[in-house]
Amino acid sequence: MRYHNEKAETMPRGEIEALQDRLLRETVKRVMARSEWFRSRFEAAGIDPATFRGLEDIGKLPFMSKTDFREQYPLGMCCVPKTELKEMHMSSGSTGTPVVMPYTAADLAQWSECMARCYVMAGANPGDVCQITPGFGLFNGGFGFYHGARAAGLFVVPTGSGNTARQIRLARDFGTRVLGSVVSYSLRIMEVMDEMKVTLPSLKIGIFGAESFSDEMKRRIHDGLGIDAFDIYGMTETGGVGTLGQDCPEHCGLHQWEDQYIIEIVDPRTGKALPDGEVGEVVATSLTREALPVVRFRTGDLSRVVSREKCACGRTHLRLDRISGRLDDMLIISGVNFFPLQIEQALLKIPGVLPEYRLIIKDHDGTKKLRVEVEAEPGVTGHTVAKVLKEVLGFTPEGDVYAPGTLPRPEGKAKRVFFEKV
Repeated sequence: MRYHNEKAETMPRGEIEALQDRLLRETVKRVMARSEWFRSRFEAAGIDPATFRGLEDIGKLPFMSKTDFREQYPLGMCCVPKTELKEMHMSSGSTGTPVVMPYTAADLAQWSECMARCYVMAGANPGDVCQITPGFGLFNGGFGFYHGARAAGLFVVPTGSGNTARQIRLARDFGTRVLGSVVSYSLRIMEVMDEMKVTLPSLKIGIFGAESFSDEMKRRIHDGLGIDAFDIYGMTETGGVGTLGQDCPEHCGLHQWEDQYIIEIVDPRTGKALPDGEVGEVVATSLTREALPVVRFRTGDLSRVVSREKCACGRTHLRLDRISGRLDDMLIISGVNFFPLQIEQALLKIPGVLPEYRLIIKDHDGTKKLRVEVEAEPGVTGHTVAKVLKEVLGFTPEGDVYAPGTLPRPEGKAKRVFFEKV
């Protein structure tokens, strides 16, 4: 087993908690001294940096949310002078005020460190060819994979998104061993490979992020590309892709880099901490970021702590279950609350059903109905799809089956849910 930073990644639990306690105290003191926004918020909550007791008092700190980023756009929460900033990225969302994350040189180094750990944990070796398919631009994905690949000593093929046939040719010509991608784009790669009647024998590792990643989808990618598929975790607000962690080759949870972040699981309604094993909202506090450290940021992601024990891979950082959904993605149809990921899991268990699907929410004067459009091999009917989904959802949606290759194909992050007024 290889590590990028063995000392940090295998730190005993007691040392992790002692480090978190010290860094949390320092973070609270620093942000209150350097940011009027943090200072006013913390003072209103009764926080005095001189008497703040670190982990013991973390529950007294106010939560942050995506709304705070939008209200303080572009740099209202920044904790360093603008002259110290070296780079910025922002959320990939297309509506509303964007979420901006600024970086100092130290922040970029921290991001590189976290991403390099993820690459090495997945089995990447110095000199491996790493093909990066997320776009290089304001969205953090491409640059995050790039910064980490440089730190891990990989040979970077920075293709960015699109032109899938060229992506495949480059992977064959250069012997790509490691692929960085959003989940849905890997499906497009598989389709075009089939059309071109080629394989990628050098490809062994796929690191996928930006979208929910069901176990069924992971198996489809594993079988279709013949690779070990890894689920990477991180977001714009925490500093970008890979900053929080990833699963290891044991695939028994997402290791969180606890020397860099404190992870809490709270009840989404009350904000109260939940015991390990219970599903709740993931809350992240950054401990080593300079420009804009998040403090108790409510991610909107739902998960649970799987274990705080040492993993078979040797790493000691806590493991989260895969993200089961996002609070803002939850749908309510016929009085039933559910997440798109539940639909994906059910669909991919049906023999002959393919991974491309769309959920159409039809709204008629406030009454919503669900139509599920999915590609499938001959023999799969809409009735079959509707029947399986009824068992999962408790109501019967419409099920429409399409021939392989007929639903729209994204070149990047997939859009699964569409709304129609009828």
